[in-house]
Amino acid sequence: MPSVSQWLLEDGVLHLNHGSFGATPASVLEAQDRIRQRFEASPTKYFVGGEYQDELDSARRVIADFVGADEAGLVFVNNATTGVNAVLRSLETSLAPGDEILVTDHEYNACVNAALVSAERTGAQVVTARPPFPLESSQQVVDAVLGAVTERTRILMIDAVTSPTGLVMPVAEIASALEPDVAVLVDAAHGPGMMDFDVSALGVSYVTANCHKWMCSAKGAAFLWVRQDRREGLYPPVISHGYNDAWPSSASRFHAQFDWTGTQDPSAWLTVPVALDTVAAMHPDGWPGVRTAIRELCLTGRSILLDALGIDPPAPEDMIGAIASVPVPPADNSGSEIFDPLMAALADNHNIQVPVFTWPEPPERLLRISAHLYNEESHYRTLADALIAELNH
Repeated sequence: MPSVSQWLLEDGVLHLNHGSFGATPASVLEAQDRIRQRFEASPTKYFVGGEYQDELDSARRVIADFVGADEAGLVFVNNATTGVNAVLRSLETSLAPGDEILVTDHEYNACVNAALVSAERTGAQVVTARPPFPLESSQQVVDAVLGAVTERTRILMIDAVTSPTGLVMPVAEIASALEPDVAVLVDAAHGPGMMDFDVSALGVSYVTANCHKWMCSAKGAAFLWVRQDRREGLYPPVISHGYNDAWPSSASRFHAQFDWTGTQDPSAWLTVPVALDTVAAMHPDGWPGVRTAIRELCLTGRSILLDALGIDPPAPEDMIGAIASVPVPPADNSGSEIFDPLMAALADNHNIQVPVFTWPEPPERLLRISAHLYNEESHYRTLADALIAELNH
């Protein structure tokens, strides 16, 4: 199995927070440097002469194949939050006062904020479904979400894997009950790479996901996929040459609008094929082996923490991928910030990077672990010891 030396992770620190920002193998960063050197050698030739478009289209084909999407509907964005904003901003013209954007209270804060702004602009309102946590089955999520749908619901935004609670959500089952009357937007920031992720099998209108998390590309690489019947009228947050077809090298107007939104560094996007090959080579069974290994390690780490805390699993194993959250006892110093002070204590006193969220509201809080190939079982035992020490402090 790979060692931590294949990443640029700081020695002496336990890195148990892959889910927030990912970690990029050193060889992928070296490939990014080579890409930058190539376009900096002759920027005009690279960007205008067709080399950039050829490499972008090639990377798009690789990603589309990896996630089971048609490449005609897949475009690059810098992160999943940008993809969410592109969809919500584009749908504002279809929203009327009193219409509803449905989210869950497990949704990522930044994306909820995007929904709130769209609601403010249109007179719509954001409605929050509240699936329980802890929970016993995914059916409780289905019931909570569908139970919050009304005749005014126009959009459902839902995570593929939730950020605070680390749950694999039953997206396909929910979408089958709502589409096409309700447009389902999937924030799959944690999906591809963590699990066998097939866009076409979800039955949804929109999927956006990061490549810099579990796929381990350079930071700033993500994609947005839009179903064919939803592509007309879907715009990037930044309008540029593609709006009037002045970027003719792209295969379609839809691609053109996202392929060139002004001069930027596209090297992160172009590292995705290298990252996929690099991580696949780290396991003898390739990506299927990677996904199995990191999920099993995450479940082991969760069991270690549950034993240390003396609590039952807060979610069934079939709702866990490579991140998992466990409740920790409430504390008087829990505040209204996203991150609880326990997170800083674990970092400052024990050199452990792991998020502790204030969720769903103070003083309740969750500790979330991640697992990737640079982690090992002993890391979670060290975390459990440190956690108990801090809780008893």
